[in-house]
Amino acid sequence: MRETRSDGELLRAIAADGDRRAFEELYRRYAPWLAARLRGRCSDAGIVDDVVQETFLAVWRGNARYREEGDVAGWLWRIGSRRLIDALRSDGARGRMRQALARLRHRDEASAEERVLAGVEHGDLAGALVRLSPELRAVLQATVIDGLTTREAAVLLGIPPGTVKTRALRARKQLREALA
Repeated sequence: MRETRSDGELLRAIAADGDRRAFEELYRRYAPWLAARLRGRCSDAGIVDDVVQETFLAVWRGNARYREEGDVAGWLWRIGSRRLIDALRSDGARGRMRQALARLRHRDEASAEERVLAGVEHGDLAGALVRLSPELRAVLQATVIDGLTTREAAVLLGIPPGTVKTRALRARKQLREALA
């Protein structure tokens, strides 16, 4: 019986030898997770599928190099989230995304990310996050949790970069006041 290889071993085998089995194992390990995470940001299944494929294609071709810092899931998320932003910049995708977001804004059910943010159980942070407006929470999620730049968050949220900066400042100020 063969031992399961670590993420680092898989990536080294892919980079050094173009090991197809290593690539397939990495894909099976992370593609469903990445797709689910991207669906939280984009309701267009076609775009999400394309972004997952482009992410792993970048790994296979060596366009994205893992530097053995941090975990592989985070590294793949950074690649995928940036690919998603690129996809959303295209004119056709932008229109579809606006329509999907408009439909989502009117539903009452909280997203998984909102539930996670609200469920943080360290001190009074959960209560402070719940009291933030959805717009401020969305900016914090994009910039702090997902690690997107102001410009990337602006594209993802469909607002100007200056608005992202202003909302981030307001959110941080409100959190500081609530936690003081």
